Formats: sequence, structure tokens, C-alpha cells
Amino acid sequence: MRIVGIDFGERRIGVAAADDRTRLAIPVTTAEVRGDPIEELVRIAEEQRAEELVVGLPLSLTGAEGPQAQRIREVVAALSERISIPIRFQDERLTSAQADRVSAPPNRKAKGRAAAAAHRDAVAAAILLQAYLDSQRPYD
Repeated sequence: MRIVGIDFGERRIGVAAADDRTRLAIPVTTAEVRGDPIEELVRIAEEQRAEELVVGLPLSLTGAEGPQAQRIREVVAALSERISIPIRFQDERLTSAQADRVSAPPNRKAKGRAAAAAHRDAVAAAILLQAYLDSQRPYD
């Protein structure tokens, strides 16, 4: 089964993927949010042949849900009406900070900074997807 992780932002959507056999999340791509974000998420799910989506839920450091988390829940509710695969939430606290630490430092040129930010979003999606996969492993 192909599981796709989504780091949904205002401007970009970070995408990562894994399968249930290897259970190893890898960054795949970043998509620009242009127009209807639901259309973009449907396209990503179809293009990635997703059989399950894991969407990052931006919680505060205390674990509370703020306006961003509510927006994500609304987007996922609308998305669930368009696709028939399971959609799960995963706490995405600090994934961007973790992605910054493991990604290459941004280039000083504007184009380089944009590329680095896009790569960071895909890495953040992989981090949140890996956390989800790890949480689903049975204890030995």
C-alpha cells in the first residue's frame, strides 16, 4: 500500500511517500498552492497513487489546535468528500525545524532560497510521515 504524507502550507504542499512494506518515508516533491487547494491535493493523491494520506496537523507547542489546525481540518473534510481513501492526521510540531536541520542550507540567491524552502517542505512531509509510520508499528 502506498502512503503519502502531506505538509500543507499557505504557499506550498510538501509531499512524501512510503509503502507499508518498507515503512520508510522519503521526500517526493513540493507543489505550489494555486487556486483551489482541494484540487491540488486530489491531483497529488492521484499522481502518487495514494492508498492512504497522512496530513500534518499544526498544533501549538502545548498541543492545542489554533486557526491553522482548524483550516487544515476544514480542507481535509472537503478533501474527504472528493476521494475515497483514508486520511489520517499526524502532529507536525517542529517538523519544519527538523527539516531545516537535515536539509542543505539555503542558497543566498532568491531562486536558491525558494528551492531550499520547497525541499524543506518535502523533507518536513517525510518527517511527519515517518513519525506516523513509526507510531503504527507493533511493539516487539
